[in-house]
This record gives sequence, structure tokens and C-alpha cells, in this order.
Amino acid sequence: MKAHIVYDSAYGNTKTVAEAVAQGLKALSATAVSVAAFDPGSLAADDLLVVGSPINGWRPTPRITQLLGQLANGKLKGINAAAFDTRIRFFIHGDAAKKMTKMLKDGGAHVISSPAMFYVRGTEGPLRSGELEKAASWAAELAAALERKATP
Repeated sequence: MKAHIVYDSAYGNTKTVAEAVAQGLKALSATAVSVAAFDPGSLAADDLLVVGSPINGWRPTPRITQLLGQLANGKLKGINAAAFDTRIRFFIHGDAAKKMTKMLKDGGAHVISSPAMFYVRGTEGPLRSGELEKAASWAAELAAALERKATP
């Protein structure tokens, strides 16, 4: 089992979170890779696919949406999955993580976590204080969910 953390990032904040999640999942040979460099053919049964995107026009970026569209119609069957987004703290915002989670489910993935949100300061960031620690904690939750799933 491997962990693939696939992200799109406009200002580097989503990439930073993806790298923190990969570090937290290093026992699973986790790698953080840009959506542009990701090979969907590298996914194998029981792998973990974590998808991250900044909120872009109230939704995931077009490149993440395109990737998840390519993985629709049951192509993610047997894959464990989770999603996160980066966003500003504001009274209204989109919810890219929730939309990606739905797309992962629609593709047949077994979603092992509720969507996660990580906050940036302003439009370009940087990440708010404590968000990298939150990403490490979420990675530990993902690992624990996989462990529970593997133990009958």
C-alpha cells in the first residue's frame, strides 16, 4: 500500500499542506505530487489517494476537477481516499474538499475521512499559524483509519 498525495497549488500553500500530509504518512511511502505530474496508472488496490486543491471559484481547480473526472465511473474501486482544500477564513467561501470527496466517492473510492480544510491568511497566504500541525494530525487520523480498515 502506498499513499499518493496529489495537489494543485496557486501560491504554494496547498503544496505545503500536501507535503506535510506526505511527511505524516511516510510509513506508507507517501509522496506529494503536483496534479500535472501525477500518473493515475500508478494507483493500485488498497492505495491511499489524497487530493488537495485551493478553492478556485467556489470549487476545486480545473486541473483537479479534470483528474477526478478521468477517475470517474468506478475507476477508483479498491482505492482509499480523502480530500482537503486550502481557503481563507471568511463568512462565505466555496467548499472544494466536499466537492472532491463526492467526486472520489462517485469514482468508486472508499473515503476514509471527512473533508479537511486548511486556512491561509489573505488570498495568497501564508498558511495560518497551526495549520501545518493540523495537517500532521490529519495525516495521523488517515493512517489510523487505514489501520482500522486493515484489522478485521
